[in-house]
Amino acid sequence: MNIHEKYIKRCIDLAKNGLGKTYPNPMVGSVIVLNDVIIGEGWHKKAGEPHAEVNAINSVEDTSLLKKATIYVSLEPCSHFGKTPPCANLIVTSEIKNVVIGIIDSNSKVSGAGVKYLKDNGCNVIVGVLEDKCKDLNKRFFTFHTKKRPYIILKWAETSDGFIDKLRDLTSENSPNWISNTYSQQLVHKMRAEEQSILVGTTTALNDNPSLTTRSWCGNNPVRIVLDRTLKIPSNYNLFDGTVKTIVLTENSSSVSFQNNVIFEEIDFNVHVPKQVCEVLYKYEIQSVIIEGGRETLQSFIDENLWDEAFVFVGDILFETGLESPKIKKSPIEIKKISNDILKVYINNFKD
Repeated sequence: MNIHEKYIKRCIDLAKNGLGKTYPNPMVGSVIVLNDVIIGEGWHKKAGEPHAEVNAINSVEDTSLLKKATIYVSLEPCSHFGKTPPCANLIVTSEIKNVVIGIIDSNSKVSGAGVKYLKDNGCNVIVGVLEDKCKDLNKRFFTFHTKKRPYIILKWAETSDGFIDKLRDLTSENSPNWISNTYSQQLVHKMRAEEQSILVGTTTALNDNPSLTTRSWCGNNPVRIVLDRTLKIPSNYNLFDGTVKTIVLTENSSSVSFQNNVIFEEIDFNVHVPKQVCEVLYKYEIQSVIIEGGRETLQSFIDENLWDEAFVFVGDILFETGLESPKIKKSPIEIKKISNDILKVYINNFKD
């Protein structure tokens, strides 16, 4: 690992502190180095607050050293006025002449303009250090801006004989048939805190009456997305308690007149529902979504190849009959034991 890779890696590590907190902005880290010694560092903590470069520059005690130093940043500095002033301008006015950048920003508002501004103002700029790792850091952000859709994570729990639920009817008590345990449930809540939204279908909502919040982990609750074609879900269910922004996708919203913090969007349930879901989420600038089920919803995203990662929790339990789990043809790249009776299977579709 050369010196530039060393400090861009530090930028990436710093940036990860902002996971789940910076939407719609990317996660960014920055360090300022003089004679192979870090004299300042920072990361972007929350949208609307100072960017990584600003925090790094402000952390330097002796600002006279900046003109001799090199600033490293995992993502191209912005060059436009948004909620905060442009970072490229600050680098120039701080008289920092050497800039090393992990990867170019895919946002059309930046995308090369930051590099151009720095070069036009006399900075020595190096671009493309640990580029793949910098892209993976902001896979949600890059997917949103390049593919015009959110980063899609599939998640379900299945038994060791391949079922996700027992057969139930709507007269049954709406409580889940648990396959996972408290360890995996806590891990799922951690995932929710890291992603911007979570989606369930009508059957899951009716059967389980879920809250889809981060009760077992510290972090922001994701925006709740619900597929409810004919508005079957009762208005007194947890999804409509008003505590979390909820978007209901339905075929007819004209008769709807309830709830606080609930938005209704019409889609055509007869064709390419996953694609329409992506279009609605893109409209609301939602960069990532966890698809939590049920089987029909999950399989529809798989069949249309609209997914980037899948997490399958396999429990040491047998149902023998019931609802079969979704089917993915790709092989797992990681199988990890998270407790005596639960395996986590990870499948990646992003790099393809």
